[in-house]
Amino acid sequence: MSFPRPDLDDRRFQDLVDEAKRMIPKFLPEWTNHNVSDPGVALIELFAWMTELTLYRLNRVPDRIYTSFLDLVGISPYPAAAARADVAFVFSTVPEETVIVPAGSEVSTTGDDPVVFSTLVDLTVLQPNVAYTWTLASDGSGQPDEGRIKDVQQDLVLENEVVRVFASDPVEPGDAFYIGFRDPLGGYMLRVDVEADVEGIGVNPNDPPLTWEVWTSEGWLACTIQSDTTGGLNRNGSIHLIVPSGHLPLTVGVERAYWLRLRLLAPGPDQAPYRTSPLIRTVQVHAVGGTVGAEHAEPFGEEFIGVASGLPGQSFPIQTSPILPRRTNERVELRFAEVNEPWTEVPNFSRSNENDRHFTWDSVSGMVSFGPRVRQPDGRFVQYGAIPPAGAAVWVTGYRRGGGARGNVGPGSLSVLRSAVPYVDRVTNPRPATGGIDAETLDNAKVRAPLTLVSGGRAVTAGDHERLALEATPRVSRALCVPPTEVGQPTRLLIVPDPGRPADAVQIDDMALDDELFAQLSEFLEPRRLVGTSLELGTPKYLGVSVAAAVRILPGRAPAAVKQRCLDAIATYLSPTQGGPNGDGWPFGLDLTSGAVANVLGEVAGVEQVEEVILFEADLRNERRVGPGSDTIRLEQHGLPLSYKPQVVVR
Repeated sequence: MSFPRPDLDDRRFQDLVDEAKRMIPKFLPEWTNHNVSDPGVALIELFAWMTELTLYRLNRVPDRIYTSFLDLVGISPYPAAAARADVAFVFSTVPEETVIVPAGSEVSTTGDDPVVFSTLVDLTVLQPNVAYTWTLASDGSGQPDEGRIKDVQQDLVLENEVVRVFASDPVEPGDAFYIGFRDPLGGYMLRVDVEADVEGIGVNPNDPPLTWEVWTSEGWLACTIQSDTTGGLNRNGSIHLIVPSGHLPLTVGVERAYWLRLRLLAPGPDQAPYRTSPLIRTVQVHAVGGTVGAEHAEPFGEEFIGVASGLPGQSFPIQTSPILPRRTNERVELRFAEVNEPWTEVPNFSRSNENDRHFTWDSVSGMVSFGPRVRQPDGRFVQYGAIPPAGAAVWVTGYRRGGGARGNVGPGSLSVLRSAVPYVDRVTNPRPATGGIDAETLDNAKVRAPLTLVSGGRAVTAGDHERLALEATPRVSRALCVPPTEVGQPTRLLIVPDPGRPADAVQIDDMALDDELFAQLSEFLEPRRLVGTSLELGTPKYLGVSVAAAVRILPGRAPAAVKQRCLDAIATYLSPTQGGPNGDGWPFGLDLTSGAVANVLGEVAGVEQVEEVILFEADLRNERRVGPGSDTIRLEQHGLPLSYKPQVVVR
């Protein structure tokens, strides 16, 4: 519920009239006619009406004044958060030399008002150096058997030799083809050129049961297949892959290398299996591009913002705002004749003394401020932060403008390369950008301010931990504090990040606690926790839920439109951030029933009757349903559901 707005004066028209009449005997006793027809009473009512209008305006304090009140108590709005995306730089040819895309390279959308992204780190791409080429037979459980390695590298060099890609006879799920490299390929875009014979009989060339994988800190992760013209390794062609970041070395057999493997999967319900292994003559791997992380930010270089007067409390505006949180190389410098003096940014001056070269930089307004001088009760003046010397030129070394939901662009939107890079022909973002959140609104700050003042910014109760997690960064959508059940156990704080995308597009990776978010929460919560309290950050356990439903629609309604509304309703209802009975996120640990889903579908416009609802558990990592259908999905105590490919049949 929202906080009621207090009335500064709750008197109304009749209250003012009655109060004035009660004062008549005291100030004018000879006035005895208090009837409505009396001219004096008419004047009282006129002034009461005018006073009530004044009180009405007084009780509606303008937002600008409320903002000033928040500033006085040290509460400022949260700045916007920048969206992030992996940007792919595609080469015009296969370069023989190393290609470097420097950090800060800008890409954008098209149009008159483009959304600009800049890369976060250098992207260095060199051609792969193949060290090993092996085949591994299956161990019978769907995984390769390291004890059944066959080296086929020399066979792929000889002209008249062919290599069985899958070693088992007949082929079994888990058979694999390994290529070992001397250097990591994380983030690379690879083109695997294959010269093959038509021998992989039985398989559907447009949907072979194959996966390309690399080893990372999370185990074997699948590469993104952009295109495959080999028909499941049955004809000459090329396979274009995007390798996940974080490619790590692994010892397979007795050799340590950076492995790329092709693994045979068990065929799905609609897939045809291989009856025999495909045969290949040559395999060549080329780097044809690379992907690197980028954020919604437009970099600005050095900027002169003013000359210091030698007085306390000076402020200087920058050219544009709002801006993003500063990096280590983005700061304020005072420049004299031949000296550049760096100063340090602080959140406020409460702990600064007169010798500390500190400044504050407001991300919303862009204002750079220096320490004030404050008079104490005994008449002394205390200087908070050093005063820039008179005549010093005040410069900022750089900053980045951006952030907000505007940066959550769709896949393929970032197609303009704003600065030329050798060998780079085009640029794109294979996946949508996520994480962009607008700056905090005044209405939200009005609700947050009383809570912040009451707790004093300390994490004492479970509710304090949850509130502070929400205050730490706008990327946190929900939080649940789980107190320890035994002495010595840590307090668990379960974080639900804002996925920054529609409910029907959310995947399990969008709900992960990434390194940046973990660092932000740790840095914010560490000084606010109680001494002796051990805090453990994590995420709820997400259970994939696949809904299968059959509905009957009203006559004259478009089946496709009703079906899409049903799919959207299911995804929204199961959303960890906007689902549940109240629409504010699925309650932690609440079981899901088919009856509840049926009620949601029954309210969809155009649905006449919900005939059947079946719930399936889903493996979100391997993207498949597991187990039989049921009427109830049991969640763990603090778990949450995540919708996976709902299916709706419209009749």
